[in-house]
Amino acid sequence: METFIAVLLITVLLYVFKGIVIVQEQQEVIVERLGSYERKLTAGLNFIFPIIEAPRSILRKEWIRDGNKSYATLRSVDRIDLREQIYDFPRQNVITKDNVSITINALIYFQIVDSKSAVYEIENLPDAIEKLTQTTLRNLVGQMDLQETLTSRGKINDELRTTLDEATNKWGVKVNRVEIQDIFPPADIQASMDKLMKADREKKATITEAEGLKEAAIRKAEGEKEAAIRSAEGEKQAEILRAEGVAQARVIEADAEKEAIDRIIKALANKGQPDKYLIAMKYLETLQTITSGENNKVVYMPYEATGILSSVDGIKEMFDKKVG
Repeated sequence: METFIAVLLITVLLYVFKGIVIVQEQQEVIVERLGSYERKLTAGLNFIFPIIEAPRSILRKEWIRDGNKSYATLRSVDRIDLREQIYDFPRQNVITKDNVSITINALIYFQIVDSKSAVYEIENLPDAIEKLTQTTLRNLVGQMDLQETLTSRGKINDELRTTLDEATNKWGVKVNRVEIQDIFPPADIQASMDKLMKADREKKATITEAEGLKEAAIRKAEGEKEAAIRSAEGEKQAEILRAEGVAQARVIEADAEKEAIDRIIKALANKGQPDKYLIAMKYLETLQTITSGENNKVVYMPYEATGILSSVDGIKEMFDKKVG
């Protein structure tokens, strides 16, 4: 009897411990009762009824590293991970619109948002997502030529994400992001593209250099033009200042001469004829200028000089009278 009680107690304890299910954060467990869906177990301590209830497993893709190589494998787990997951799909050959075979691979970031649908709506979720991504990628690239494929990664990413998100919605999966990693055209086309890119870079460099020389020539011409304009304006201003100086000097000289004539006229007002005196003085000044040349010789004497000389004699007599 005691043995039976002990065995019964051990059986009960094993039943209780087997019924305890601890679920980690961001995980869920699908529980089936006698083969049908019963409920979800969320994070924390949970209890089930062993034998009549059991967790339902789901396939999960995991990467295993073997030396320098790594490969993916599928493993059956009863914990459904609700965190964002990443699948790195192997390279595949696709054909573009212009019949060029290229190699392309992609990364997909997805998250299980409905664990029940992920378990019951699709048999092999990782494989289904991979095959769907590959076929959708073939369709998208097949609508583009090679050049558009190489330059439209963002467009391919957006269209691929939208298509996958709509297709996987019924599986309880949300595709958050898709990234095209590498696109490899054939070797001969790659070599041709490299030559074309090199020629295009050289062309752009030549154009840039020519534009630089042109800009430098234009700047130089504009600088010389500006310098010439400023030089001309400076010379013009200098000429104006010189002319104004000469004019001002002449005005001052004329005022001085006027003042001198006025004084002479006043001094000779009662002594004689001041006009003859002034004419004689001007003549003498002119004659001094004529004779102040290199040879200091007067070649001829103007006929009117006799009148001037008589004016000089008159001036002499006038001063003689004054002295006497």
